Amino acid sequence: MMGVTTRDIFGGAAGAEPATQGSYGEAPQGWRLPQATRPGPVRLQVGDLARSLVFYEEVLGLVTVERDGSGAVLAPQGGSAPLVELVERPGARPAPRRGRLGLFHYAILLPDRASLGRFVGHLGEIGAQAGAGDHLVSEAFYLQDPDNLGIEVYADRPRSAWRRVGRELMMATDPVDVASLVEAAGGTPWTGMPKGTVMGHVHLSVGDIAAARAFYSEALGFERTVWDYPGALFMSAGGYHHHLATNTWAGRGASAPAEDEAHLLEWTIELPDAASLAGAAESLAKAGYAAERDGETVVTRDPWGTQVRLNVRG
Repeated sequence: MMGVTTRDIFGGAAGAEPATQGSYGEAPQGWRLPQATRPGPVRLQVGDLARSLVFYEEVLGLVTVERDGSGAVLAPQGGSAPLVELVERPGARPAPRRGRLGLFHYAILLPDRASLGRFVGHLGEIGAQAGAGDHLVSEAFYLQDPDNLGIEVYADRPRSAWRRVGRELMMATDPVDVASLVEAAGGTPWTGMPKGTVMGHVHLSVGDIAAARAFYSEALGFERTVWDYPGALFMSAGGYHHHLATNTWAGRGASAPAEDEAHLLEWTIELPDAASLAGAAESLAKAGYAAERDGETVVTRDPWGTQVRLNVRG
């Protein structure tokens, strides 16, 4: 996220109130995704699978649970639910720093603050570079994989600590208290992404915020939680701070990734039941967006070509 502080957006914390369930957010006019909706795994095109696996296993601490000649699936330690699927296109160019639509970053949610503290300690031990941001609702660290694809690793603050101004949830990018995070680790070393780690959210670069709102909120059914963050819109299901963010920071004239560049091939939305899947597909179709059945899933694309797969959580 851009370095926009609490004071930049809200003039400080004056006027903030507790963000109790139902006290914040804007619902779409029609279909709304159910509370149990969650983001699922992301599928990424990379240029060198072996190189990527070194990073994903040794830096991020994921475990390879499936591998064939051109791809691999990675999951947390002690868990089989995948988070990342890597698909090799030999020699694919790294993702450009700017000027591309699609993935801004995907975000891995750790189960608690102590786990994030252990991860921070691990990054320091191996000399890995990372950005950081205290987003008020969470604390986060940002990395780039070997193909320059963006990754966030974060832990949530308790919902009792979240605040709102009017109907808008308070989020910003303030400095992280790294010393406090390391202290929260309790001296326990990092041993990899722990059990209970999940995909927290996906953040996309788009060409227009109004069009992103029309597709992802009004058609697909995400509620809007933060809309005054410069150049960005944050959305969720069930009152979470965000399962999806969109931004226009790639700049005017940004284009879709080239086929021979590393990029996001697909991200996933997991729904609680078949009725929810059917409701989402119907809402998309009524709004004029293609929603094709692919077995027990529905596949659609946003206005900039980013593919989204909706399925029923197993």
